[in-house]
Amino acid sequence: MFSKEESKLIRQEFWTSFGKSFPKKWILYDTKIKDFSFKFHFDRKKAIVALDIEGDIENRIIYYEKVTALKSILIQEYIPELIFNDIFFLENGKEISRIYIQKDGLSIHNKNTWRDAMEFLNKNMIAFETFFNEYKDFIKNN
Repeated sequence: MFSKEESKLIRQEFWTSFGKSFPKKWILYDTKIKDFSFKFHFDRKKAIVALDIEGDIENRIIYYEKVTALKSILIQEYIPELIFNDIFFLENGKEISRIYIQKDGLSIHNKNTWRDAMEFLNKNMIAFETFFNEYKDFIKNN
């Protein structure tokens, strides 16, 4: 077990190392679509690359339906193992829509899994961003 402070330092070390290993300016929150963002997540059990759609239910429905209209392309050409959840609850209880890929068996507290996690995060975020850049005009237009 790690103390909160030790865990915080390990997390900082991982993300700093990830940024140095894969130096890239990611889109993340800079999609130019309100409440539509890409996210990295890595904890003690798994690594996740996600597209989160937040905001009011109307906004979530519009953008979730836009992306799911492209689901077959997204799965066939970019990320075959994607999981689509129109209703997803974050740990804090907030309800969002999430489209994501997850790799289990990795731990931010185990440096032996860091390389696998970094490669997973990098590969799948590049695929998500490539998809988004190709179809962002369709997704943005209401």
